Order: sequence, then C-alpha cells, then structure tokens
Amino acid sequence: MVALVVATTTDPASIGPASALLSMPGWHPGPSFQGIKSFINQGVRLLQHDKGIVEEDRLDQRWEDATGEIVDELIFFSKHTAVSNRPALTVHPIGVPHLREGDVPPQGGKPGWAAPPDPRIGPWLRHLKKIAESRSLTPEFEITLEGTHHGPETNKPTMFAEIGSTEEYWKRQDAAHVMALLVWEGLGLGGGAAVGNWTRENDKNKVLLGIGGGHYAPRHMDIVLKDGVWVGHLLSGYSLPMEDPSHSKVESNTKVIGGTWREAIRVSIEATRSAFPGGEILAHLDHKSFKSWQKNAITEFLGEQNIKIGKPKDFF
Repeated sequence: MVALVVATTTDPASIGPASALLSMPGWHPGPSFQGIKSFINQGVRLLQHDKGIVEEDRLDQRWEDATGEIVDELIFFSKHTAVSNRPALTVHPIGVPHLREGDVPPQGGKPGWAAPPDPRIGPWLRHLKKIAESRSLTPEFEITLEGTHHGPETNKPTMFAEIGSTEEYWKRQDAAHVMALLVWEGLGLGGGAAVGNWTRENDKNKVLLGIGGGHYAPRHMDIVLKDGVWVGHLLSGYSLPMEDPSHSKVESNTKVIGGTWREAIRVSIEATRSAFPGGEILAHLDHKSFKSWQKNAITEFLGEQNIKIGKPKDFF
C-alpha cells in the first residue's frame, strides 16, 4: 500500500511544498507514466505533472495500473484563493456531491461524487497548527479547514493541503516548508510515528460529518481542533441546495423539499463510511445557519440514514 502525494508545476503553492519535501532525505526517481514524473521514499510516491491540480482524474487507478502498487490515499498540494486575500494554510476533503448529472463542475470532479475523506484530515489540521506555530507563521496565517469542494475525481481517501490566498503567499518558502513538514512528519517519513492512522480498534472512533455553515466551517472547527476528533465530509450551506417549501403549493414535508441536498448528504455519508470502517459517524449541524424547516428536514433525513446528530460533548 502506498500514499500518493500530488503536485503540479503550474502552481507555486503546489510545486513549492513538493520541492521542499523532495529536498528532505531518502527520495529517488521512480517510474514516469503518461507524462507524469514520480519520486519514491519508503511507502510514499510523489507525482509531479504539468496540468492544473484538479485536471488529472483517477490518478489512484492509473498509478495502480501502471505499477501494480495499491494506493491507500492521495494528498494534493495546491493554492487556495479567497475574496479576503487572507494568508491561510488549509486542509479539506474533496467532492461535488450537490451537483446534478449534466452540470459542469467549475473545478473538476464529477457531479454527484465525493471522494472518501482521508482520515488524516482532523489529526493533520491539529498537527499543521502546531508546526505553523513553531515556525512563527501564526497568527499571520490562519490554520483552517475548508468545506468539501472541487476535484479531481479519485476513489481512494483524499485530502488537499493548500496555501492561500494570493501569489505573494503561494510563493512563500516558509509556508511551503511547513506544508512539506506536515507530509514528512504526517506520513512518518522522518522515522517518527505517522499522524492520523485510522484503525477499527481506535479507542476514539467518533467521526464528525459537518452539515451547514460557511466554507471555513468555524463551528465544526471548534470541535475538530480538540484531540481525538476525526473528520469526514464537511458540507457547507452552498452544498445543500434546498427549495423553500413556502414557495410550493404542495404540503411541506421532506419528500417534496426540492434541491439536491438529500443526494449531497447521502453521498457524503457513504464516502465517509468507506473511509472510516468501524467508525461511528455523528452529524454536527451548524444550527445557526439553518431555518427551522431546513433543520427539521435534514434531521429527519439523517435519521432515515441511521446517522445521529451529535452535540459538541458527544465527540469526546
């Protein structure tokens, strides 16, 4: 089983951390395939391509076909953009489960799809915070989760690790080094224990499925920053399109509330379950972001999916 770390030469916030990682001991060239270079270090394969980071779909399957090695997870280095232009270091799961068939995803992926979230996301967020603090990148850089969004399409546990939010910060070597250290230490390449390995035997096996709120999931973040919390998909409000039943002449109930919210939740539950075998998935709702009819509909649907709603104390 190998981990794929993916970078693109077209993005300074991607190739910067990749170059910093490759400067660390133990790397040697691996096979090239379909125009993609690779580098090998223990059980890690760093892939370097020349397209946009969301454009190379199914790299897990393509690597397995080319090498016979089974891919366990994928970690992508990428830039982050934000209207605020605030410097940030982020991690997040990927997918566009709210899009309908026939929609064109604006940043890769496949409509109605979500990759299994890499179980390392929660532990790595906390580890990233520690590394950034030790390197004096905070408080200048915000350390944060992001909601589930964009591609590329993969079928194995996946996460993005991003530097934001403008070209000035994408090129920052200190930020690149911190992200490289996150992967180096997080995957145990330096000789220490890897961070965030999931097993069925974990004493703490509760997994947060974030429902609602803004893109940076602040209320979910409050929980995830505590030790021992695992993170599944994080569905921001924009990933839960719901049609207000007051605009319909049909009697209000969850079966007639239009929009793709049910499918987005269902797909995200399935992907999270596949990433955390044996885990107990608890939904955490950002209650303040919902109107009462939305909250009632989502609560009922989660019950149909056998997902309990957890309060903050339930995750510890």
